[in-house]
Amino acid sequence: MKRKTIDIITLGCSKNLVDSEHLMRQLEEAGYHVTHDTEKPEGEIAVINTCGFIGDAKEESINMILEFAQAKEEGDLEKLYVMGCLSERYLKELAIEIPQVDKFYGKFNWVELLQDLGKAYHEELHIERTLTTPRHYAYLKISEGCDRKCSYCAIPIITGKHVSRPMEEILDEVRYLVSKGVKEFQVIAQELTYYGVDLYKKQMLPELIERISEVPGVEWIRLHYAYPAHFPMDLFRVMRERPNVCRYMDIALQHISNPMLEKMRRHVTQEETYHLIEQFRKEVPGIHLRTTLMVGHPGETEADFEELKEFIRKARFDRMGAFTYSEEEGTYAAAHYEDEIPQEVKQARLDELMSIQQGISAEQSAAKVGQCLKVIIDRLEGDYYIGRTEFDSPEVDPEVLIEQGKQKLLIGNFYQVEIINSDDFDLFGRVI
Repeated sequence: MKRKTIDIITLGCSKNLVDSEHLMRQLEEAGYHVTHDTEKPEGEIAVINTCGFIGDAKEESINMILEFAQAKEEGDLEKLYVMGCLSERYLKELAIEIPQVDKFYGKFNWVELLQDLGKAYHEELHIERTLTTPRHYAYLKISEGCDRKCSYCAIPIITGKHVSRPMEEILDEVRYLVSKGVKEFQVIAQELTYYGVDLYKKQMLPELIERISEVPGVEWIRLHYAYPAHFPMDLFRVMRERPNVCRYMDIALQHISNPMLEKMRRHVTQEETYHLIEQFRKEVPGIHLRTTLMVGHPGETEADFEELKEFIRKARFDRMGAFTYSEEEGTYAAAHYEDEIPQEVKQARLDELMSIQQGISAEQSAAKVGQCLKVIIDRLEGDYYIGRTEFDSPEVDPEVLIEQGKQKLLIGNFYQVEIINSDDFDLFGRVI
Protein backbone atom coordinates (compact mmCIF):
# COMPACT_ATOMS: atom_id res chain seq x y z
CA MET A 1 0.00 0.00 0.00
CA LYS A 2 2.96 2.31 0.63
CA ARG A 3 3.66 3.02 -3.03
CA LYS A 4 1.09 5.08 -4.89
CA THR A 5 -0.30 6.22 -1.51
CA ILE A 6 -0.50 9.90 -0.57
CA ASP A 7 -1.35 11.17 2.90
CA ILE A 8 -3.17 14.53 3.06
CA ILE A 9 -3.11 16.34 6.42
CA THR A 10 -5.46 19.31 6.82
CA LEU A 11 -4.97 21.95 9.50
CA GLY A 12 -7.16 24.96 10.24
CA CYS A 13 -10.65 25.72 9.07
CA SER A 14 -13.26 23.98 6.95
CA LYS A 15 -12.32 26.22 4.01
CA ASN A 16 -8.94 24.46 3.96
CA LEU A 17 -10.73 21.12 4.21
CA VAL A 18 -12.64 21.84 0.99
CA ASP A 19 -9.34 22.51 -0.83
CA SER A 20 -7.95 19.20 0.47
CA GLU A 21 -11.07 17.36 -0.72
CA HIS A 22 -10.71 18.79 -4.23
CA LEU A 23 -7.04 17.80 -4.31
CA MET A 24 -7.86 14.30 -3.07
CA ARG A 25 -10.35 13.79 -5.91
CA GLN A 26 -7.73 14.84 -8.47
CA LEU A 27 -5.09 12.57 -6.94
CA GLU A 28 -7.47 9.60 -6.95
CA GLU A 29 -8.24 10.25 -10.60
CA ALA A 30 -4.48 10.18 -11.19
CA GLY A 31 -4.34 6.67 -9.74
CA TYR A 32 -3.26 7.32 -6.15
CA HIS A 33 -4.68 5.83 -2.98
CA VAL A 34 -5.26 8.84 -0.68
CA THR A 35 -5.58 8.90 3.10
CA HIS A 36 -6.66 11.90 5.17
CA ASP A 37 -5.36 13.10 8.56
CA THR A 38 -3.37 9.96 9.27
CA GLU A 39 -1.36 10.17 12.52
CA LYS A 40 1.86 8.92 10.93
CA PRO A 41 2.95 8.52 7.29
CA GLU A 42 1.30 5.59 5.53
CA GLY A 43 2.33 6.47 1.99
CA GLU A 44 5.40 7.45 0.05
CA ILE A 45 4.18 11.07 -0.25
CA ALA A 46 2.63 13.45 2.30
CA VAL A 47 0.91 16.80 1.64
CA ILE A 48 0.29 19.15 4.58
CA ASN A 49 -2.40 21.80 4.06
CA THR A 50 -1.47 24.51 6.56
CA CYS A 51 -3.25 27.25 8.50
CA GLY A 52 -1.72 30.66 9.17
CA PHE A 53 -4.54 32.61 10.83
CA ILE A 54 -3.19 33.20 14.36
CA GLY A 55 -0.10 32.33 16.39
CA ASP A 56 -1.39 29.00 17.74
CA ALA A 57 -2.44 27.84 14.27
CA LYS A 58 0.91 28.79 12.80
CA GLU A 59 2.71 26.91 15.56
CA GLU A 60 0.59 23.81 14.98
CA SER A 61 1.34 23.94 11.24
CA ILE A 62 5.10 24.33 11.80
CA ASN A 63 5.14 21.44 14.28
CA MET A 64 3.29 19.18 11.85
CA ILE A 65 5.70 20.03 9.02
CA LEU A 66 8.70 19.32 11.29
CA GLU A 67 7.17 16.03 12.42
CA PHE A 68 6.78 14.82 8.84
CA ALA A 69 10.19 16.25 7.88
CA GLN A 70 11.69 14.03 10.56
CA ALA A 71 9.79 11.03 9.21
CA LYS A 72 11.29 11.79 5.81
CA GLU A 73 14.80 11.98 7.29
CA GLU A 74 14.21 8.61 8.98
CA GLY A 75 13.21 7.06 5.67
CA ASP A 76 9.47 6.66 6.37
CA LEU A 77 8.57 9.14 3.63
CA GLU A 78 9.94 9.82 0.17
CA LYS A 79 8.37 13.18 -0.66
CA LEU A 80 6.93 15.96 1.50
CA TYR A 81 4.89 18.84 0.09
CA VAL A 82 3.30 21.78 1.92
CA MET A 83 0.40 24.00 0.78
CA GLY A 84 -2.21 26.33 2.29
CA CYS A 85 -2.32 29.63 4.17
CA LEU A 86 0.94 29.46 6.13
CA SER A 87 2.76 28.38 2.99
CA GLU A 88 1.15 31.19 0.98
CA ARG A 89 2.33 33.77 3.48
CA TYR A 90 5.85 32.55 4.25
CA LEU A 91 6.79 30.67 1.09
CA LYS A 92 10.40 31.83 0.80
CA GLU A 93 11.17 31.81 4.52
CA LEU A 94 9.81 28.28 5.00
CA ALA A 95 11.78 26.93 2.05
CA ILE A 96 14.99 28.19 3.70
CA GLU A 97 14.06 27.12 7.24
CA ILE A 98 12.79 23.61 6.42
CA PRO A 99 14.76 22.30 3.42
CA GLN A 100 13.46 18.73 3.95
CA VAL A 101 10.21 19.84 2.28
CA ASP A 102 10.40 19.05 -1.44
CA LYS A 103 8.24 22.01 -2.43
CA PHE A 104 6.03 24.66 -0.85
CA TYR A 105 2.84 25.76 -2.63
CA GLY A 106 0.58 28.68 -1.79
CA LYS A 107 -3.14 28.52 -1.12
CA PHE A 108 -4.20 28.75 -4.74
CA ASN A 109 -1.50 27.06 -6.81
CA TRP A 110 -1.79 23.50 -5.50
CA VAL A 111 -2.69 22.41 -9.05
CA GLU A 112 1.06 22.65 -9.70
CA LEU A 113 1.51 19.76 -7.28
CA LEU A 114 -0.20 17.45 -9.78
CA GLN A 115 2.10 18.65 -12.54
CA ASP A 116 5.15 18.11 -10.31
CA LEU A 117 3.96 14.54 -9.77
CA GLY A 118 3.72 14.17 -13.55
CA LYS A 119 -0.10 14.09 -13.49
CA ALA A 120 -2.70 16.15 -15.33
CA TYR A 121 -5.31 18.36 -13.66
CA HIS A 122 -8.77 17.22 -14.79
CA GLU A 123 -10.75 20.42 -15.35
CA GLU A 124 -13.95 18.42 -15.90
CA LEU A 125 -13.74 17.32 -12.22
CA HIS A 126 -13.38 20.85 -10.81
CA ILE A 127 -16.59 20.63 -8.74
CA GLU A 128 -15.94 17.07 -7.57
CA ARG A 129 -14.48 16.21 -4.18
CA THR A 130 -13.57 13.22 -2.07
CA LEU A 131 -15.48 13.93 1.13
CA THR A 132 -13.62 13.60 4.41
CA THR A 133 -16.80 14.30 6.38
CA PRO A 134 -19.53 11.72 6.94
CA ARG A 135 -21.23 11.31 3.54
CA HIS A 136 -24.48 13.00 4.65
CA TYR A 137 -22.97 16.48 5.13
CA ALA A 138 -20.45 18.70 3.37
CA TYR A 139 -18.94 22.16 3.53
CA LEU A 140 -19.78 24.40 0.59
CA LYS A 141 -17.31 27.22 -0.07
CA ILE A 142 -18.92 30.06 -2.03
CA SER A 143 -16.04 32.56 -2.20
CA GLU A 144 -12.39 33.16 -1.42
CA GLY A 145 -10.62 36.12 0.13
CA CYS A 146 -11.92 39.16 1.98
CA ASP A 147 -12.24 42.88 1.26
CA ARG A 148 -12.66 43.81 4.95
CA LYS A 149 -9.67 45.40 6.59
CA CYS A 150 -10.08 44.49 10.26
CA SER A 151 -7.06 45.66 12.22
CA TYR A 152 -5.99 42.27 13.59
CA CYS A 153 -6.67 39.98 10.64
CA ALA A 154 -4.05 38.62 8.25
CA ILE A 155 -6.56 36.76 6.05
CA PRO A 156 -6.77 39.49 3.35
CA ILE A 157 -2.96 39.48 3.23
CA ILE A 158 -2.96 35.71 2.72
CA THR A 159 -5.99 35.19 0.47
CA GLY A 160 -6.29 38.52 -1.32
CA LYS A 161 -9.47 40.29 -2.33
CA HIS A 162 -12.92 38.76 -2.16
CA VAL A 163 -13.69 36.53 -5.17
CA SER A 164 -17.18 35.05 -5.46
CA ARG A 165 -17.76 31.76 -7.23
CA PRO A 166 -20.35 31.94 -10.04
CA MET A 167 -23.79 30.97 -8.76
CA GLU A 168 -24.36 28.29 -11.42
CA GLU A 169 -21.07 26.60 -10.55
CA ILE A 170 -22.06 26.47 -6.87
CA LEU A 171 -25.46 25.02 -7.76
CA ASP A 172 -23.79 22.39 -9.96
CA GLU A 173 -21.62 21.40 -7.03
CA VAL A 174 -24.66 21.16 -4.75
CA ARG A 175 -26.41 18.87 -7.24
CA TYR A 176 -23.26 16.76 -7.57
CA LEU A 177 -22.92 16.41 -3.78
CA VAL A 178 -26.62 15.54 -3.39
CA SER A 179 -26.08 12.75 -5.96
CA LYS A 180 -23.36 11.42 -3.64
CA GLY A 181 -25.72 11.32 -0.65
CA VAL A 182 -25.16 14.76 0.92
CA LYS A 183 -28.28 16.10 2.66
CA GLU A 184 -26.82 18.90 4.78
CA PHE A 185 -24.71 21.84 3.60
CA GLN A 186 -22.57 24.12 5.77
CA VAL A 187 -22.24 27.21 3.57
CA ILE A 188 -18.85 28.82 4.26
CA ALA A 189 -16.72 31.76 3.15
CA GLN A 190 -14.32 34.15 4.77
CA GLU A 191 -17.20 36.63 4.66
CA LEU A 192 -20.59 35.34 3.50
CA THR A 193 -22.48 38.62 3.25
CA TYR A 194 -20.19 40.04 0.56
CA TYR A 195 -21.06 37.20 -1.80
CA GLY A 196 -21.87 38.41 -5.31
CA VAL A 197 -20.72 42.04 -4.98
CA ASP A 198 -17.72 41.47 -7.27
CA LEU A 199 -19.57 39.34 -9.86
CA TYR A 200 -23.08 40.76 -9.83
CA LYS A 201 -22.52 44.25 -8.33
CA LYS A 202 -24.80 43.56 -5.38
CA GLN A 203 -25.09 41.25 -2.38
CA MET A 204 -26.48 37.99 -3.71
CA LEU A 205 -26.39 35.74 -0.65
CA PRO A 206 -30.20 35.69 -0.16
CA GLU A 207 -30.78 34.65 -3.79
CA LEU A 208 -28.02 32.03 -3.67
CA ILE A 209 -29.40 30.43 -0.50
CA GLU A 210 -32.91 30.51 -1.94
CA ARG A 211 -31.71 28.72 -5.09
CA ILE A 212 -29.73 26.12 -3.13
CA SER A 213 -32.86 25.45 -1.03
CA GLU A 214 -34.75 24.61 -4.23
CA VAL A 215 -32.37 21.78 -5.20
CA PRO A 216 -34.16 18.46 -4.55
CA GLY A 217 -32.45 16.47 -1.82
CA VAL A 218 -31.11 19.47 0.12
CA GLU A 219 -32.57 19.01 3.60
CA TRP A 220 -30.52 21.43 5.71
CA ILE A 221 -28.54 24.59 4.85
CA ARG A 222 -26.53 26.26 7.60
CA LEU A 223 -24.71 29.60 7.26
CA HIS A 224 -21.22 30.31 8.61
CA TYR A 225 -19.05 33.42 8.95
CA ALA A 226 -21.22 36.47 8.31
CA TYR A 227 -20.15 40.07 8.90
CA PRO A 228 -22.44 42.46 10.83
CA ALA A 229 -21.96 45.67 8.81
CA HIS A 230 -24.31 46.05 5.79
CA PHE A 231 -26.05 42.74 6.51
CA PRO A 232 -28.32 41.65 3.60
CA MET A 233 -31.71 41.95 5.25
CA ASP A 234 -33.56 39.87 2.63
CA LEU A 235 -31.80 36.84 4.09
CA PHE A 236 -34.24 37.04 7.03
CA ARG A 237 -37.14 36.37 4.65
CA VAL A 238 -35.33 33.39 3.08
CA MET A 239 -34.56 31.87 6.48
CA ARG A 240 -38.12 32.39 7.61
CA GLU A 241 -39.79 31.04 4.45
CA ARG A 242 -37.57 28.09 3.56
CA PRO A 243 -37.94 25.11 5.91
CA ASN A 244 -34.61 23.61 4.82
CA VAL A 245 -32.65 26.78 5.70
CA CYS A 246 -31.67 26.22 9.32
CA ARG A 247 -32.55 28.90 11.84
CA TYR A 248 -28.87 29.37 12.58
CA MET A 249 -26.41 32.15 11.90
CA ASP A 250 -22.70 32.24 12.60
CA ILE A 251 -21.79 35.92 12.76
CA ALA A 252 -18.43 37.05 14.17
CA LEU A 253 -18.94 40.22 16.23
CA GLN A 254 -15.51 40.37 17.95
CA HIS A 255 -16.43 43.09 20.47
CA ILE A 256 -19.15 45.47 21.62
CA SER A 257 -17.50 48.60 23.07
CA ASN A 258 -17.41 51.43 20.56
CA PRO A 259 -13.74 52.33 21.22
CA MET A 260 -12.75 48.71 20.53
CA LEU A 261 -14.95 48.35 17.44
CA GLU A 262 -13.29 51.49 16.09
CA LYS A 263 -9.78 50.30 16.91
CA MET A 264 -10.58 46.94 15.30
CA ARG A 265 -11.86 48.78 12.18
CA ARG A 266 -15.12 46.84 12.22
CA HIS A 267 -17.28 49.60 10.62
CA VAL A 268 -20.16 48.88 12.96
CA THR A 269 -21.25 50.42 16.26
CA GLN A 270 -22.51 49.00 19.53
CA GLU A 271 -26.01 50.33 18.82
CA GLU A 272 -26.06 48.78 15.34
CA THR A 273 -24.88 45.44 16.74
CA TYR A 274 -27.62 45.28 19.37
CA HIS A 275 -30.17 46.29 16.74
CA LEU A 276 -29.02 43.55 14.34
CA ILE A 277 -29.33 40.87 17.03
CA GLU A 278 -32.81 42.16 17.85
CA GLN A 279 -33.77 42.00 14.17
CA PHE A 280 -32.50 38.42 13.82
CA ARG A 281 -34.65 37.26 16.69
CA LYS A 282 -37.70 39.24 15.59
CA GLU A 283 -37.54 38.30 11.88
CA VAL A 284 -36.54 34.64 12.36
CA PRO A 285 -38.27 33.34 15.50
CA GLY A 286 -36.28 30.62 17.23
CA ILE A 287 -33.00 31.46 15.46
CA HIS A 288 -29.81 30.32 17.19
CA LEU A 289 -26.91 32.75 16.95
CA ARG A 290 -23.26 31.71 17.07
CA THR A 291 -20.61 34.39 17.48
CA THR A 292 -16.88 34.77 17.99
CA LEU A 293 -15.35 37.39 20.28
CA MET A 294 -11.81 38.64 20.82
CA VAL A 295 -10.15 39.75 24.04
CA GLY A 296 -6.84 41.51 24.53
CA HIS A 297 -6.79 43.60 21.36
CA PRO A 298 -4.44 46.57 21.86
CA GLY A 299 -6.21 49.32 23.76
CA GLU A 300 -8.80 47.06 25.45
CA THR A 301 -9.34 48.56 28.89
CA GLU A 302 -11.00 46.98 31.91
CA ALA A 303 -14.04 49.15 31.10
CA ASP A 304 -14.15 47.77 27.54
CA PHE A 305 -13.93 44.23 28.89
CA GLU A 306 -16.72 44.89 31.40
CA GLU A 307 -18.90 46.06 28.49
CA LEU A 308 -18.09 42.84 26.64
CA LYS A 309 -19.13 40.72 29.64
CA GLU A 310 -22.35 42.67 29.97
CA PHE A 311 -22.97 42.14 26.25
CA ILE A 312 -22.71 38.36 26.62
CA ARG A 313 -25.12 38.41 29.54
CA LYS A 314 -27.63 40.55 27.64
CA ALA A 315 -27.37 38.97 24.19
CA ARG A 316 -27.38 35.38 25.54
CA PHE A 317 -25.80 33.82 22.46
CA ASP A 318 -26.79 30.24 21.81
CA ARG A 319 -23.25 29.40 20.72
CA MET A 320 -20.08 31.37 21.36
CA GLY A 321 -16.36 31.03 20.79
CA ALA A 322 -13.61 33.44 21.81
CA PHE A 323 -9.89 33.87 21.35
CA THR A 324 -7.07 36.12 22.50
CA TYR A 325 -5.47 38.73 20.26
CA SER A 326 -2.21 37.69 18.66
CA GLU A 327 -0.17 40.22 16.72
CA GLU A 328 0.08 39.31 13.02
CA GLU A 329 2.78 40.99 10.96
CA GLY A 330 1.53 43.09 8.09
CA THR A 331 -1.79 43.90 9.75
CA TYR A 332 -2.98 47.40 10.63
CA ALA A 333 -2.78 46.59 14.36
CA ALA A 334 0.82 45.39 14.11
CA ALA A 335 1.81 48.62 12.36
CA HIS A 336 -0.17 51.09 14.45
CA TYR A 337 -0.70 49.63 17.94
CA GLU A 338 1.51 48.22 20.64
CA ASP A 339 0.56 44.72 21.83
CA GLU A 340 0.73 45.92 25.42
CA ILE A 341 -1.72 43.64 27.24
CA PRO A 342 0.13 40.78 29.02
CA GLN A 343 -0.71 37.26 27.83
CA GLU A 344 -1.85 36.22 31.31
CA VAL A 345 -4.37 39.11 31.34
CA LYS A 346 -5.64 38.09 27.90
CA GLN A 347 -6.01 34.49 29.05
CA ALA A 348 -7.79 35.50 32.27
CA ARG A 349 -10.28 37.58 30.26
CA LEU A 350 -10.84 34.70 27.85
CA ASP A 351 -11.46 32.27 30.72
CA GLU A 352 -13.90 34.68 32.33
CA LEU A 353 -15.88 35.14 29.11
CA MET A 354 -16.12 31.40 28.50
CA SER A 355 -17.18 30.80 32.10
CA ILE A 356 -20.09 33.25 31.69
CA GLN A 357 -21.06 31.61 28.41
CA GLN A 358 -20.90 28.13 29.92
CA GLY A 359 -23.60 29.10 32.40
CA ILE A 360 -25.77 30.57 29.62
CA SER A 361 -25.27 27.48 27.45
CA ALA A 362 -26.26 25.19 30.33
CA GLU A 363 -29.48 27.18 30.88
CA GLN A 364 -30.35 27.13 27.19
CA SER A 365 -29.71 23.39 26.92
CA ALA A 366 -31.91 22.77 29.97
CA ALA A 367 -34.70 24.80 28.33
CA LYS A 368 -34.82 22.24 25.50
CA VAL A 369 -35.71 19.36 27.84
CA GLY A 370 -39.20 18.17 26.93
CA GLN A 371 -39.01 19.49 23.37
CA CYS A 372 -39.25 17.29 20.31
CA LEU A 373 -36.57 18.15 17.74
CA LYS A 374 -35.52 16.89 14.31
CA VAL A 375 -32.08 15.27 14.66
CA ILE A 376 -29.61 13.95 12.09
CA ILE A 377 -27.46 11.01 13.21
CA ASP A 378 -23.71 11.50 12.62
CA ARG A 379 -22.16 8.40 14.18
CA LEU A 380 -22.33 5.60 16.72
CA GLU A 381 -19.89 6.08 19.61
CA GLY A 382 -19.79 3.57 22.46
CA ASP A 383 -23.32 3.11 23.78
CA TYR A 384 -24.69 6.25 22.10
CA TYR A 385 -25.83 7.42 18.72
CA ILE A 386 -24.52 10.97 18.30
CA GLY A 387 -26.68 13.45 16.39
CA ARG A 388 -27.35 17.14 15.91
CA THR A 389 -30.34 19.46 15.62
CA GLU A 390 -30.70 22.22 13.02
CA PHE A 391 -29.16 24.52 15.64
CA ASP A 392 -25.88 22.60 15.75
CA SER A 393 -23.04 22.67 13.28
CA PRO A 394 -20.58 19.74 13.16
CA GLU A 395 -17.40 19.89 15.27
CA VAL A 396 -18.17 23.19 17.04
CA ASP A 397 -21.65 22.92 18.56
CA PRO A 398 -23.47 20.71 21.10
CA GLU A 399 -24.61 17.22 20.15
CA VAL A 400 -27.58 15.02 20.97
CA LEU A 401 -26.77 11.69 22.61
CA ILE A 402 -29.27 8.87 22.11
CA GLU A 403 -28.76 5.61 23.99
CA GLN A 404 -28.34 2.74 21.57
CA GLY A 405 -30.83 0.33 23.17
CA LYS A 406 -32.53 -2.16 20.87
CA GLN A 407 -33.46 0.31 18.16
CA LYS A 408 -31.03 0.53 15.24
CA LEU A 409 -30.67 4.05 13.85
CA LEU A 410 -29.22 4.76 10.43
CA ILE A 411 -26.25 7.12 10.15
CA GLY A 412 -27.24 10.15 8.05
CA ASN A 413 -30.96 9.74 8.65
CA PHE A 414 -33.27 12.19 10.39
CA TYR A 415 -35.35 11.26 13.43
CA GLN A 416 -37.81 13.01 15.70
CA VAL A 417 -36.18 13.00 19.12
CA GLU A 418 -37.59 13.98 22.50
CA ILE A 419 -34.99 15.75 24.65
CA ILE A 420 -35.00 14.09 28.07
CA ASN A 421 -31.92 15.61 29.76
CA SER A 422 -29.04 18.03 29.29
CA ASP A 423 -25.66 19.02 30.66
CA ASP A 424 -23.53 22.16 30.16
CA PHE A 425 -23.01 21.39 26.48
CA ASP A 426 -24.91 18.38 25.17
CA LEU A 427 -28.47 17.09 25.07
CA PHE A 428 -29.77 13.59 25.74
CA GLY A 429 -32.76 12.25 23.85
CA ARG A 430 -34.90 9.32 22.82
CA VAL A 431 -36.35 8.63 19.40
CA ILE A 432 -40.11 9.04 19.22
